[in-house]
Amino acid sequence: MPGSLREVPFAGSLEQALAGGPGAGLRLYWLGQAGFVLDIAGKRLVIDPYLSDSLAVKYRGARYPHERMMPAPIAPDKLTGVDHVLCTHAHTDHMDPGTLPALFAANPAARLVAPRAVRAAALERSGLDPARIDLVEAGETIALGDALRLTATRAAHETLERDADGNHRFLGYALAGAGAVLWHSGDTVSYEGQAEEVARLAPDIALLPVNGRRPELSENGVPGNLSLDEAAGLARAIGASAMIAHHYGLFAFNTADPDEIDRLAVSTAEPRILRARQAIAFEWTAS
Repeated sequence: MPGSLREVPFAGSLEQALAGGPGAGLRLYWLGQAGFVLDIAGKRLVIDPYLSDSLAVKYRGARYPHERMMPAPIAPDKLTGVDHVLCTHAHTDHMDPGTLPALFAANPAARLVAPRAVRAAALERSGLDPARIDLVEAGETIALGDALRLTATRAAHETLERDADGNHRFLGYALAGAGAVLWHSGDTVSYEGQAEEVARLAPDIALLPVNGRRPELSENGVPGNLSLDEAAGLARAIGASAMIAHHYGLFAFNTADPDEIDRLAVSTAEPRILRARQAIAFEWTAS
């Protein structure tokens, strides 16, 4: 459905901005890296939240120390009113054992959505009873409410990977509600058939990683993502009217230049390119 996405600056903390609860429309807030709070169709979703320093602890003294370039915008136990937490895959900056238990403790009715291929990690890191976890595979659609649907898509975090049962380890999520379809690709590069697969879901907004990939990182266990130009091309190929560039600005060894994102945004007519930023909400208005 045609519509437009606008930036809405807000004063004060993210906790204060979220205090009113979700409305009937669509509004997004960036948590850093690939993480977002998504208020849509009266539900509050949290996607890939990394709100701790667990990776800095894990990799202290290592070649890539994972020290934060930006602070977490909110503590996990202050992020309330959450109905669903969505994790696209099991890498710690997307499924964080330093975030999930406190987040679920503060939201005792919230459910976790995760790839079927990473069931064991989802159980261990969240601390949830299996009854509170919804496991999905690419191509499946589940209801997150009366007016909200999630469809899982394949993602290739440099490669398409499956478990022994054929389930994809990396997913993206298309969310349909509030007069829009929003697609969070998960960590991905382009692969054959991707644009056609996602275009069938008619996304209006694409949330895409833009940190790119480098051989020296891939060879040391840090898989990469779309480059900025690749992300813009994918957003155009799937027919999205707006793209929000993210997955930058958290780890110095694996980021993108925000000035380059802004320059591309100025020079690109379609899709409209916006850069994920703190103290900014993104609001969709359906026509």
